[in-house]
Amino acid sequence: MSGINYSEKIPNNVNLSEDRTLQRALEQWQPNFINWWDDMGPTGTTDSEVYLRTAVSVDPQGWAQFGHVKMRDYRWGIFLNPGEAGRHIHFGDHKGEKAWQDVPGEHRANLRRIIVTQGDTEPASVEQQRHLGLTAPSMYDLRNLFQINVEEGRHLWAMVYLLHKHFGRDGREEAEGLLERRSGDENNPRILGAFNEQTPDWLSFFMFTYFTDRDGKFQLCALAESAFDPLARTSKFMLTEEAHHMFVGESGISRVISRTAQKMNELKTDDVNKLRAAGVIDLPTIQRYINFHFSVTIDLFGADESSNAATFYSSGLKGRYEEGKRVDDHVLKGQTYRVLEARDGQLMEKEVPMLNALNEVLRDDYIKDSVAGVERWNKVLEKAGIPNRMKVPHKAFNRHIGALSGVKVSPEGRLLSQAEWDAMADQWLPTLQDRAYVASLMGRCVEPGKFANWIAPPVMGINRQLVDFDYVRFN
Repeated sequence: MSGINYSEKIPNNVNLSEDRTLQRALEQWQPNFINWWDDMGPTGTTDSEVYLRTAVSVDPQGWAQFGHVKMRDYRWGIFLNPGEAGRHIHFGDHKGEKAWQDVPGEHRANLRRIIVTQGDTEPASVEQQRHLGLTAPSMYDLRNLFQINVEEGRHLWAMVYLLHKHFGRDGREEAEGLLERRSGDENNPRILGAFNEQTPDWLSFFMFTYFTDRDGKFQLCALAESAFDPLARTSKFMLTEEAHHMFVGESGISRVISRTAQKMNELKTDDVNKLRAAGVIDLPTIQRYINFHFSVTIDLFGADESSNAATFYSSGLKGRYEEGKRVDDHVLKGQTYRVLEARDGQLMEKEVPMLNALNEVLRDDYIKDSVAGVERWNKVLEKAGIPNRMKVPHKAFNRHIGALSGVKVSPEGRLLSQAEWDAMADQWLPTLQDRAYVASLMGRCVEPGKFANWIAPPVMGINRQLVDFDYVRFN
């Protein structure tokens, strides 16, 4: 069933009305979700009507419709990709067996942990971004922020449905917990470190949606392979929505770089102070933001050697990125992978069992994907005739998880002493002065077709609308 029933209190394509107990439980959770949205969702948006896309189907062709909606009235719901008849598990110890429609008892705790961790990231990013609407650089960008916010809310619903349907009382309690934790809260923080960082300005937001939402893409791709079929199906549809989030990040940074390059050419200078005086974000500052957000995000993949990663794969709970395209035995026993360690004053590779290195496999796939987008930003500089180039730092740079945690490494991959690191860190990571300067540029600009001085307009509008369309109607 690909169509979504919008006549029900909770829109869905999972025949929710046929399971009255589940429907009642989710209808009791729904007001708590709205209360959380009112408390922690985007600031000052109650009466605005936003040009949002809403899923009306899970068919890749024509799955969404666009229209002006009050965000609080957005129809969040439960949407799974259609089931694949006779789907079999295609990796791990259960390879060749039928995919599970229910949770096997022996995998219950691990599956719940995976779903809760994924679910916790969704409201966390809304909380991190809740004040950004007050400093939007354009109405176009404001609308994109709000689209991401409502879809993160939708992705929370996706995980909460699985918890309620498949995990009984434990699942209901975990679903409540997803609304109780708060990003950055000292006593009850979000589960993963990157989701407790602040997103104080739009450059940080674009970096977050490029780098950290891309982590979301890779985690969801791994879950879309899961032997637990409902998780695989919901992850596949979440990926359809996630693509826009990464587009906002990639195109946002591209537009920041484009505007800076334009000003560099106009003023015939790369002098940081002159460019800041002209009200644009200089390229060294953009590079420091890249270094920070990239390094924080690759920590999200976890330790380079992990017995949990081995268990999740062998059990069939979580595959690799594009598992079906890989040409090995999909069991991986006896295979190895190279990971980094600091030894004898330098970074060295060592061979470890591949099953234990699956976090590193996923991290390396992510890094390749991230580099491709950075190269597209470099084409903007190349086209403008600017010789500078952006790059992601070495994967051992600024790490706080795994074997490389606390090892001091330059962006080029050179092992450093603490003194060398202390002397150079301000050239590699955003300083308080950088953040204060970027913050000083953040003024609200929401007249249709107008853009803040530090960012270029997009090439085209949303859903074939003009760039100066009224994407947000303030009532």
